[in-house]
Amino acid sequence: MGATLSKLWGSFKAAFFGGGGRSHNNTANGQPKDTENGLPTSNTPAKPPTPLPDMGGVKKYEITEPWIKLNCSLGEAPFWEEKTNSLRFLDVEKCRLHHVDLNAGPSSHKVIKEWDISIGCTADIEGNDSEFIFGGKYGYGICNRATGEYRWIKKVWSEEEVAAGKPDLMRGNDGAVDSQGRFWVGFMFDPLKCDMNSEGAVFRLNPDLSLDRPLSNITIPNGTTWNKDDNTMFFADSPFKTIYQFDYDPQTGDVTNKRPFFVMPEDNRYGEGAVPDGHCIDEEGYMWTALHGGGHVLRISPQGEIVAEIKVPTQQPTCPCFCGDDLVITSAGGTSGPDGKGVDEFAGSVFKINVGVRGLKRFRFKGGAAIEGGKVDGQIVGE
Repeated sequence: MGATLSKLWGSFKAAFFGGGGRSHNNTANGQPKDTENGLPTSNTPAKPPTPLPDMGGVKKYEITEPWIKLNCSLGEAPFWEEKTNSLRFLDVEKCRLHHVDLNAGPSSHKVIKEWDISIGCTADIEGNDSEFIFGGKYGYGICNRATGEYRWIKKVWSEEEVAAGKPDLMRGNDGAVDSQGRFWVGFMFDPLKCDMNSEGAVFRLNPDLSLDRPLSNITIPNGTTWNKDDNTMFFADSPFKTIYQFDYDPQTGDVTNKRPFFVMPEDNRYGEGAVPDGHCIDEEGYMWTALHGGGHVLRISPQGEIVAEIKVPTQQPTCPCFCGDDLVITSAGGTSGPDGKGVDEFAGSVFKINVGVRGLKRFRFKGGAAIEGGKVDGQIVGE
């Protein structure tokens, strides 16, 4: 087993950007325990944002404590299940599926399943409320929401790549479904298996279960989203400190004219090793992106300018997600400090803050009828 992604990222930062991470760990006392992990958690709702001084027109807010205190190694992919008002999210490195009933709050948190493979992102399926589709270790699969049991529906690597052993060295990371129901997933090196490299790719699973590879030579794919007008796609390759934009054709799924949308500030105000990680877009067309290694979530205008920032009490926030007008934020580093402790006190926890705006609609994968058995009397056939 190699180093975790967080440890690998520390080495990468030191080599390319300079600097390093903080290493300390404290344990909260006097709080109820999460029954699945034996960790302290909070039963109180998320606190409203705490405004900081407005500097140069950028609104500043601060989160001071976790919504759910965990020690996720790589907390990722928060997803609001709107019909049930619940939240699912992943620990990619511990291979766990987490679930929270938002009506009940943090005390309802539980681990649904600990898998034998890593899963990087998930999406809902049109016409199927009992399962979700995921991008995982070897490709695309279907997972039961209640039990966590899964099955593969499409492996992504070519016969030549399989023969060369590539699938064992790679894993799924971030992804999303576009307006036409196609599921885009980025695949990257597996830090538990090999060193950082640029042999990753972005795949697109179409509703007829055919597969395309729109982007290649990717290092760490993050935050695939589309603008309100559905003519621009955004995508981050994190080590390059840049969120890119492409001209996007929703009918064909073609992406062209790659160019920067947002580049990390040259003054390193968020730290030399801070990079854009996962992101989402709100109804006003503004992007919210987590800064891994930077302890912040930024709100970025359609013109690529920072208009607000949320200070998060951990250095490795990974991905924000809208649940109504609350922003839920996952984080990493819960096991990457000395002796397997967190890189800081709240590393690997989940945070929540009300931001007063809702997210853009998240689309469902439209390939439900083509998945293993199709439909019988209008219902998706199970395993």
